[in-house]
Amino acid sequence: MSIELKNVSKEFGEVAAVKNVNFSVREGELMALLGPSGGGKTTVLRMIAGLEVPTGGDILIRGERVNNISVQKRNIGFVFQNYALFKNMTVFKNIAFGLKIKKWKKTDIEARVAELLTLLGLAGLEKRYPHQLSGGQRQRVAIARALAPKPSVLLLDEPFGAVDAKIRQELREWLVHLHKDLNVTTLFVTHDQEEAMEVSDRIVIFSRGHLEQIGAPREVYDHPVNEFVARFIGVMNVMELQVRDGIGRINEMEFPADGQPDGQRIRIGFRPYAVQVSTDLTQFKYQAVLRRTFFLGIMLRLELELPSGLMLRSRMTKEEYAQLGLEDGRAVSVQIRNYRVLARENAELPPEMQAKYEPQPTIAENI
Repeated sequence: MSIELKNVSKEFGEVAAVKNVNFSVREGELMALLGPSGGGKTTVLRMIAGLEVPTGGDILIRGERVNNISVQKRNIGFVFQNYALFKNMTVFKNIAFGLKIKKWKKTDIEARVAELLTLLGLAGLEKRYPHQLSGGQRQRVAIARALAPKPSVLLLDEPFGAVDAKIRQELREWLVHLHKDLNVTTLFVTHDQEEAMEVSDRIVIFSRGHLEQIGAPREVYDHPVNEFVARFIGVMNVMELQVRDGIGRINEMEFPADGQPDGQRIRIGFRPYAVQVSTDLTQFKYQAVLRRTFFLGIMLRLELELPSGLMLRSRMTKEEYAQLGLEDGRAVSVQIRNYRVLARENAELPPEMQAKYEPQPTIAENI
């Protein structure tokens, strides 16, 4: 393994920022650390970098315990969200800075910087200063500077947070191609679910200092281990059911609840694509009215209201929508193709998120 965290915790006074975290990163892997603000992901990244010392547990890089090893001796490249470039230095000098500190030979520095300028699409910009670059170019210079000493691990803290949406998308695609070319073990912190899903080999999901789940993007999307992950990754309809006679009920809707005792309350979740819609009012069990349609590019999101007022969210392509002849106000029939019972998360939700995640038995939540 390239990196291993074993029972790692970090406390700031009486605040436990990271609680007994265990995970490993494979050699050459591109891994995302994902979660809401205050989840612990940046603290974990900083402990791996050596910028914070764990309160408990061990951090190993290529089998060596590094808890008390300085930042300079860990052979790690770190890229901050705000670039942290030297404003009075050219692109060339910014990239070369770490190599000069390490006393590389001048010819080796020139060769390495030229290599990185070409690799990162910065050739011809070596004499410019940071203020003469676009946001995307500045971020690539910051990554080039981190890569210059040939680190064994590259750490990125919200690397694309300071650029606009269009450049952020371009940088995501660029990072994937760069990682394939370099094959350097890379961890990046993000709170953007789409970014983590699109870029990473695996995702580590944090909440209140706890590691909630680790897995490939498809795994955490299709098989969330608990309610927090189900809500945080993608869009999820969530319902709270009351069980009686082996059936979980919410208003007019019923779901099999075999093995659950009478009186038990269970939470279920299902993605919008699991809500099937038909204009044939006899095709599916439940009746609804299409209240509103949201245009999402190639996809459309539908808000459907059942007679009781229960709201469901569905999703379909523009072609499917047109073929069905749907429009707002149209009566339809619906069914839930599949769903899963949701376990509670490991951590208490942050106060700022509790209202958002509070159970609401009369609606299917869209998170």
